[in-house]
Amino acid sequence: MSNYPHLATRLFNVPIAIAPQKAEIVMAALADRFGIAKMFRGGGDVVVLADGGAQAFLQSANTSQADYRPYEVVEGVAIVPIEGTLVHKLGELRPYSGMTGYDGIRANLSMAMADESVRAIVLDIDSPGGEVAGCFDLVDSIYAARDVKPIWAICTESAYSAAYAIATAASRIIVPRTGGTGSVGVICMHVDFSQALTKAGIEVELIYFGDKKADGSDMKPLSKDARARFQSDVDAMGQLFVETVARNRGLTTANVRGTQAGTFLGAAGVEIGFADAVMSPDEAFASLLDELG
Repeated sequence: MSNYPHLATRLFNVPIAIAPQKAEIVMAALADRFGIAKMFRGGGDVVVLADGGAQAFLQSANTSQADYRPYEVVEGVAIVPIEGTLVHKLGELRPYSGMTGYDGIRANLSMAMADESVRAIVLDIDSPGGEVAGCFDLVDSIYAARDVKPIWAICTESAYSAAYAIATAASRIIVPRTGGTGSVGVICMHVDFSQALTKAGIEVELIYFGDKKADGSDMKPLSKDARARFQSDVDAMGQLFVETVARNRGLTTANVRGTQAGTFLGAAGVEIGFADAVMSPDEAFASLLDELG
């Protein structure tokens, strides 16, 4: 997905068989990757792409909003799928190849918030977590949006780590008996191949400018100073995670930190305040519909 020049050659200046509305969705989703600020329709209308392209795109659309929904709407509830590994930029509006992009979630959220037919939003979560980059900005956006429309996180099956951070931004978290929540923690992995290379008779010499430039290289051991700096970064991100969960769930930072990045199955998550109820996904959705009236 990082080969954007190649992707551009498949989209621009070549014939493609796709409905115009769907083509516009693709352009809106990929606007920031390609540096696209505007789209011009055949009739001369100008669409200014902002906030990932989604909101301005929706507001300027002249045809039915139903043509522009990348999410399902059931009884006025938009269902936004969040599955697999979470990444900062995927360039897709829906889960793709075992991953979900924060950019896609944000676009779905923006479109659903602007969609007058949507009364509430369900975050359909089954994910082990993923990248820190982009996660907490998205969480803040969802947290602010939940005061405008009801947003529920329904785990289908688990919401761990970054996925749990997203779930906490919702006004309610529902987990099934066999589903899990939690792991408010951050991890950074360093691999050192230097001894293996030496044993294989391979010598790697790093030539660099700046004493810290090669810190973290897998071609040399991690120095104490480098490890201390990496630990400091991990601690800072971990503290942000703790404070975000505490704010979103109405818990103390001490209680959240005290979980020591543990995960909690079903009712155990409810007991510590990490979830609100234990229900099957179908029961949870029915409960939301009852609350909406």
